[in-house]
Formats: sequence, structure tokens, C-alpha cells
Amino acid sequence: MNMLFERKLALPMEVKEMNPLTHEMAETVEKKRVEIKNVFEGKSNKIILVIGPCSADNEDSVIDYISRLMPVQEKVKDKILIVPRIYTNKPRTTGEGYKGMLHQPDPNAKPDMFKGIIATRHLHMRAVAETGFACADEMLYPENYRYLDDLLGYVAVGARSVEDQQHRLTASGIEVPVGMKNPTSGDFTVMMNAILAAQKKHTFIYRGWEVHSEGNPHAHAILRGSTSKHGNNVQNYHYEDLIRLCDEYDKRELSNPGVIVDTNHSNSNKNPLEQPRIVFDVLHSARHDERVKKLVKGFMIESYIEDGAQKPGDGCYGKSITDPCLGWGKTEKLIYDIAEQL
Repeated sequence: MNMLFERKLALPMEVKEMNPLTHEMAETVEKKRVEIKNVFEGKSNKIILVIGPCSADNEDSVIDYISRLMPVQEKVKDKILIVPRIYTNKPRTTGEGYKGMLHQPDPNAKPDMFKGIIATRHLHMRAVAETGFACADEMLYPENYRYLDDLLGYVAVGARSVEDQQHRLTASGIEVPVGMKNPTSGDFTVMMNAILAAQKKHTFIYRGWEVHSEGNPHAHAILRGSTSKHGNNVQNYHYEDLIRLCDEYDKRELSNPGVIVDTNHSNSNKNPLEQPRIVFDVLHSARHDERVKKLVKGFMIESYIEDGAQKPGDGCYGKSITDPCLGWGKTEKLIYDIAEQL
């Protein structure tokens, strides 16, 4: 093979032994998982906000950001359930650029996967211990999920991964809600097939083992917009798109129908300042139609301390080094405005 095998990485069990959860942390994660599942099961009418930086590039600024969410969550706890985004893997369309903390714990240093594994676990542990949140991460690499499987409250499968068999089968063995994004083509059928596969039982190979999954009844849709054959962004958060998704669910026997609307990416044309408008457009659709209201479980919002984005090494604290984000002041106002409308 045309690869240099540099070193064998520690097993998830070994990493967990080096960085174990306390009893209190495990209880916190379990409590939050139940709250999130209750929304998808229709036992709770709260709206979920999967909210935070496009990529978790700096431990201190990410914890700073999440800490700011704590008093806000307390004020809106009767209507909104906040699930902070700590995305430690970053998919790259061309394979170039910053690939996330897993690859580069220091964005200005060379990749170090072992340090990255430790850094991602440490960051998620700090979030649980210091803020009481169980956070969300993207499952970019299915085989790496077990390094964090005792910490996460929510998992997303990205637009470029949703068609992959290993992602679908691994999702079927995950114990927390997994959101399946529509692919970049916008094909709803691909997304719905992914949800169907994730909700079923399977036998497959995982990390060198023959495993049997029980199926994930909380697998659901994420609408993130799409890209046309000419490379233009196409939105799919509008009323007609949501009705179409209701119809797609009605065609299939799936547990806990639900959708999280991604307000950035192609839906916002990567303009983060459009995210509040998109949220309120969807909430208006939900007020207009009972089927839509029942289907919409929440929103995915890219937000950080500072508006916009910068290049790695520019040095602005709390500003994204990947996709542009909504700054903290606008984010705080948005959360309170959502609570007022619910």
C-alpha cells in the first residue's frame, strides 16, 4: 500500500482508562440523553438547538462559549433544550485545509492523531464537568465514535457521509439520536434510506469485530440545503420542503419522525447572518401546519463568540477558522427571541 504506517493508536478502552468519567459526569450525560430522546419521542414539546462553532478549534474559547450558554439555558429551560456543538472533525470537500481538532489539536502545528484523540475527549469531558451539557459531535469517522460514545448527547452524519454503508450501520448501534443530513445533491430518498437503515438491526464488521446492532429508533432527518448541478446553493427549509418531508415519512414505517433544520450551509448560502431569519421562517411554517409543527424538533445553528471567520493563525479569540458563524450577541438574542415565539 502507498501508506506510511506511523504508529498503532490506543484503543478506545485504553483512552477511556486514561481519561475516565466520574460517576457525576456519567449521570449528567444520561440525564441529558433522556431529555433529548424525549423531544424526538414527542414526550416533550421543547425545541432542540444544536448550537455552537462550525469546528471546535480551541479548547478554552469553546468552553468559554458553552459556559455563556448556561445562564441562557436556565432562562429558557421550559421551551428550549440546548445541545452545544463540539465538532472535533471537519469534513473537507477537497481533502485540503483544517480537518479539526482530531487531526490537529493545535491548528498551527502538524497533525498528530493520538494527541487529537486525547484532546477531543478532554474537551467533551470539560464541557460535561464544567457546564452540565452533553454535547453534539459529527461522526466523520465511524471507527472513532467509541472514543466519545460515553460522552455525547447527539450525533450528526454529514451530507458527504450519509450515503456510506458503514456510517449507516454504525448509526444503527448508537444509543443517542443520530441526525442524517440530506446529501449535497438534495435527494431526500438518500436521506430517508439512511434513516431506515439506521433504525434497523444489522450484523457487520466494526473495529475488527463481528457486531450486532439493535437499531436506533431516534435516527432522523437533517435538512441542510443542497447544491445544484451548476454549483448554486438550493434551500430546503421552506414550507413546501417540510410538507414534502412529512409525506416522505408517511410513506415509510419509521419510529419517531422528526427533522432538525440546519440554518447554515446551503440553506443560508453560507451567510451566518441569515440564520435567525431561517429559524423564524420555519417556526412560521410550524404554526401554519400541525404536521410540520409535529415534525420539526429543532435547529442546527453555527455560532461562536465573534461574527464571521478567519484564517488559522490570525489570532482573533473565539472566531471560526472554518465556516463563518453568528457571533455571541446575536446568538443570545436569537435564543431569547425563539423562546418568545414558542
